Amino acid sequence: MTHQPKFALFGLILLFALAPAGWAEEAPDEEVTEKSGFTDYIAMDPAFVTHVGGPGGKLTYLKASVSLRASQKSTRAAVDAHMPRLRHELVMLFGEQTDTDKLTTMDGQQALREEAKSRINGVLEEQHTGEAITGVLFTEFVVQK
Repeated sequence: MTHQPKFALFGLILLFALAPAGWAEEAPDEEVTEKSGFTDYIAMDPAFVTHVGGPGGKLTYLKASVSLRASQKSTRAAVDAHMPRLRHELVMLFGEQTDTDKLTTMDGQQALREEAKSRINGVLEEQHTGEAITGVLFTEFVVQK
């Protein structure tokens, strides 16, 4: 038996043993939190209650309690200073939802969380706060049909 197949086999084993570490991908917001070692949860009280669904359809309500996740201590002050505008953005976002069936799925709720995060960070950027949130959490989410 020659040494080439053994070296090739050893090379493949080594490649697959080390490759998963390079393939692993972390979410950006988790990476920021890990680096700073700080996490702050900012409740947006009171809960949001709005109607959702298309026009002419059955009246459907959404109730969502929202908390924002921040990785910097200074983010809370920026969020508090602009809370009325941030709440307005979320009320508008929730009211735009027309697919009530999608809202009851995990994928639909995840998409809504991502859009909420994008809009909140857009306001914080527009106001030149230099701050950003790292996540939006629904601590309560009810769709009443």
